[in-house]
Amino acid sequence: MLYFFILGDVLGAGVYVLVGQVAAESGGAVWAPLLAALCLALLTAASYAELVTKYPRAGGASHYATLAYGPFVGFFAGFCMLAAGVVSVAALARGFGGDYLSEFVSLPVVLVTIVFLVALALLNARGISESTRANVVATVVEVSGLLLVIGLGAWVVLRGDGNVGRLTELGTASEGSVAALLSGAVLAYYSFVGFETSVNVAEETRDPRRSYPRALFGALVTAGAVYALVGAAAAAAVPTGRLAGSSGPLLEVVRAAGGVPTELFSAIALVAVANGALLTGIMSSRLAYGMARDGLLPRFLTKVLPGRRTPWAAIAVTTGLALLLALTGDVSTLASTLVLLLLVVFFVVNTALLVLRRDAVPREHFRAPTAVPVLGALSCVLLATRIEQEVWLRGLLVLAVGAVLGVVAAARSRSGA
Repeated sequence: MLYFFILGDVLGAGVYVLVGQVAAESGGAVWAPLLAALCLALLTAASYAELVTKYPRAGGASHYATLAYGPFVGFFAGFCMLAAGVVSVAALARGFGGDYLSEFVSLPVVLVTIVFLVALALLNARGISESTRANVVATVVEVSGLLLVIGLGAWVVLRGDGNVGRLTELGTASEGSVAALLSGAVLAYYSFVGFETSVNVAEETRDPRRSYPRALFGALVTAGAVYALVGAAAAAAVPTGRLAGSSGPLLEVVRAAGGVPTELFSAIALVAVANGALLTGIMSSRLAYGMARDGLLPRFLTKVLPGRRTPWAAIAVTTGLALLLALTGDVSTLASTLVLLLLVVFFVVNTALLVLRRDAVPREHFRAPTAVPVLGALSCVLLATRIEQEVWLRGLLVLAVGAVLGVVAAARSRSGA
């Protein structure tokens, strides 16, 4: 069950909208940056596996950072997680208004983004039980869509209309193979995020020392295999330029194969994107509510609806911020911004593990080789160097806000103590 929980978090909407952007960065060998991103994600996942089995309680990166570095870094890590969630919702809202929706109706992206986010907020405010029931159905639908793309891509190749030679084309006119691989991996990394939220169910897992690492690594490898096959199928079936120029890249595979109504696949993709945005919106609003309840954010965010007890203030604020971001950035920029914020969190987690090696606990736990968190931290730095200047400017503004609020939170923590 834990394996499927993590797999459901990781397998999601990112690949539906980002395969084309990855192709634009890396060339026809789309599978390569996807596998590179998987390898880099596994390094940080190993650090999480040790920390979760050593400290099996909810809290995640913020908790580990607080134990290792104190309340300032702990708050800063939690704030980056919150900001990453808001940015993710913005990216998915932007992707919802692209080519997939155009199969049904042609509307301004701005209008679609506004309506989509408002509808999402209303469903979020209605209650988490309704939202999670919708998630179960949506997860089955979006996974079936990915398997359909793999099958259709194989069919295009088998009938002689594809070009498997594109699968070895790594590099672009402006970048060599290594630089293109890393640039593509930055965007591909977005498709693997979600595993870090599984730390919050560690307390509810029977024998987490044994179960959690198996479920975590198994889910990531499964997702990586599916993504690599999707990337290979798309690149072999569709010319790289056409793939890179589409905001609904997997729809191009369906068009190339024929036999499956494009409207049907577009509906599947829209369900996947909406489901990813809904789950992330729930996480973001509850995280904001929890931080406000702990005195780390304004108390206004703790207001809830009288009947349903959902945090309407946190939902309204996170939705408003997501709307602002969606209206000022495209999918690629927003995805890279999210990756930048998570790279900061993952760097903190990897280094926190090294610091907490001094802390002995009276239980057996998973232990990663010392080289793994070191390489995990270095991989975060490496990927950060491949992020564009425009994204850094946006990200540094968010990080500065987090740093200021972190100073206030640390001062309150000291005065409370």
